[in-house]
Formats: sequence, structure tokens, C-alpha cells
Amino acid sequence: MSYPTIKCGVSEMPVVGLGTWQSKPGVVGAAVEKALSSGYKHIDCAHVYQNEAEIGESFSKMFGEGGIKREDIFITSKLWNTFHRADEVEAACNTTLKNLQLDYLDLYLIHWPIATEPGKGTLFPVDDNNLAILDSKAPAFAETWCALEKLVEAGKCKNIGLSNFNIAQIEEVLSFAKIKPANLQVESHPHLPNLELLEFCKKHGMSFVAYSPLGNPGSVFRKEDQANLLQDEDVLKIAQKHGVSAGQVLIRYQVDKGNAVIVKSGKLSRMKENLDVFQFSLDSSDMDCLHNLYKKAGPNGYRAFDFRTYSHSPYFPFELD
Repeated sequence: MSYPTIKCGVSEMPVVGLGTWQSKPGVVGAAVEKALSSGYKHIDCAHVYQNEAEIGESFSKMFGEGGIKREDIFITSKLWNTFHRADEVEAACNTTLKNLQLDYLDLYLIHWPIATEPGKGTLFPVDDNNLAILDSKAPAFAETWCALEKLVEAGKCKNIGLSNFNIAQIEEVLSFAKIKPANLQVESHPHLPNLELLEFCKKHGMSFVAYSPLGNPGSVFRKEDQANLLQDEDVLKIAQKHGVSAGQVLIRYQVDKGNAVIVKSGKLSRMKENLDVFQFSLDSSDMDCLHNLYKKAGPNGYRAFDFRTYSHSPYFPFELD
């Protein structure tokens, strides 16, 4: 079965992808194999997840004896904060390609607009106050982006983009980019619909990928006061109306906004359920309801992952309450 795609630069991105963030060692590889075997065509990775080597073993297996063609699968990875300097970018990409056992990435994103100090022997350098140590050379976006453009020219990435950038930061990149960002990946769900950001991306021809579309229900970063979208009465009413699960409603919400969406699961039954969202669609009343659910969480909605330990950076992308 073929699944819908959206335009992502020079490629077509399948609208439902498997996420690998917080997937544990010894589990993530099997999850990727299950996903590819059950029809997933889009896998989302990142160096900082520290599981790309295991995923690479699964890619090698599935693209070999598994009979799946590499060119049929859209694979994303991300440049981590400690590698923003121009002379660090290609080496970081090469490490990801080696770990994933790939010749190229379909999409390579700058994971965050914040550069942290390299050479500290850790992906998370912090000071005595447990605050991130910012890069002492403070590489500008232009320096990092130019290095990503060279990766496209070298054939190591088909498309390049941004993650967790705000509108002003994207505008800055657009002002100098020779290769325009093909994609923006950010947290998005009914408690944080990010509609203004979505409209901005549409205006500038950038695809939009939603992570944590279910509101991050099983995350170690989940906060005590965070409401569970999967148990929201309005979401459940819409689910009952269409004869689907609450999770399927939240995934379809992104699809009907024209987005791609990243969902994580290690269970085959849940993976299949998450992919089975093309037999129904949400009507205008459903969408209006979901668009306005953020008001239950406060005037600005609710951000499940706010990256607060980086809030002292001048490039911090979010407004915190």
C-alpha cells in the first residue's frame, strides 16, 4: 500500500514516520525493523539520541536480506548542538552516515538553534550550575548553514532543514541561504498547535513535521501538571465519532493540516494503529475543536519539552511562561 506524502525540498516525505527519540538500546533496532516490515516509509533519527549505530544495523539488515529498497525509505537525522562550527559539521554528518550505514540522508536538520561548547567529551556540557555551556566561538547560523549546503553539494544529504527554530530565526536563515530550508520540525499537538509557525512555513515552501503529536504521554520529561491528550474528553468524542482511537485522531489532526508527523512506539500493534489513519478524515468542526484545545492548557497552550536548561542562550527559541 502506498501512503500520502508531502513535498520536502527535492523529495517526497511520507506523512507518518517512526520516531526513535527515547527508544532504548536493544529495543530501537527491533522497532525499526517492525516498522519497515509493516509499511513505514519514514524513519526519524538524530545523533543525540545515541542509538543510530543500532538503527544502522537494522537498516543494513532490512535493505539487504529484508528486501526493502533504500530509495523507498525517507530517513532524517539531525546535527547536534556541539557541532555547529563549520569545521565540525561534515564530520558530524559523516559519523551519522557511518552509524546508520547509509550513503546519504534524505533530510539533515539543525536540531536546535543553540550552539554548545565542543570538545568537552560530552554532548551535554554544563557548568557548576547545571546550565549548558554555550559555544565560546558562538558560530552564526550562516556559518552552520553554509556547511550544511556543502553536504548537499557533496551528495551526503538530499535536503537540509531546521528543528526547533522560531519565525525570526528562520527568517534569518532565509535571508542568506543559497539552498532554502526544506523542512521545519517542531513540537506540535492540540495543546501547542503552532498554527502561526505552520502558516509561515507554508508561505515559504517549507514542509512541516510535528514531533510529540500525542503530547509526549510516556516521556521522562513529562511534567506533573501536564494534561493527557489521549484522555481529553473532546479528543475522545471525536475518536468515538469516527470509530478510531484518540491517538489516531491526534495523528490525523497533523495530516489534515498538511503536515508530516513523527510517532514513537516499540509495539507492532500500536505501530500499525498509528499508520492506519488514512481511512478517515476530520471535518471542519473536528479541526476547529482541536485547534482550540490549547485554551484548556492556558492562554499560550502547553509545551511538553521546553529545553529550559538552555534558556540563558540568546538563541533560545521559545517564550517561557
